[in-house]
Amino acid sequence: MARTEHYHEPGAPEANSIVVAVSVFVVDEQGRLLLIERSDNGLWSLPGGGQEIGEYVAETAVRETLEETGVLVEVAGVVGVYSDPAHVIEYTDGEVRQQFSLCFRARPLTGEPTPSDESTAVRWVTRDDLSRLSVHPSTLLRIKHGYEERSEPYIG
Repeated sequence: MARTEHYHEPGAPEANSIVVAVSVFVVDEQGRLLLIERSDNGLWSLPGGGQEIGEYVAETAVRETLEETGVLVEVAGVVGVYSDPAHVIEYTDGEVRQQFSLCFRARPLTGEPTPSDESTAVRWVTRDDLSRLSVHPSTLLRIKHGYEERSEPYIG
């Protein structure tokens, strides 16, 4: 299902749902960031997705990262809470979801970057590589906060 992200756009559609979702900031021992190229919009992004019933939200972070990247991680903290009502995601089935994402910090344990149904490419990237990739502004904000290693999570 295709999706369009509206970020502080005049005339964006009104949200009709909200879902608990996660994104995961994973950095390896060399300081490289794990990113996926999303199959639904072609943008580079942190791995992540929606929480399932019966699942702890930290389990969502581990599951989604493994499903989308082939890399098993352990959650090590929280980067921030992102709930900007001016960020909505429009799906082709008519759902318009208000942004609500918990961004976790995680460490890689095992596995090799491997694309999935949700990712056309997966790779470890350096901070310098980021400027050459098409990354949504809301994802860049999470990445910026992740690299800042704040003492308290971002809440916004």
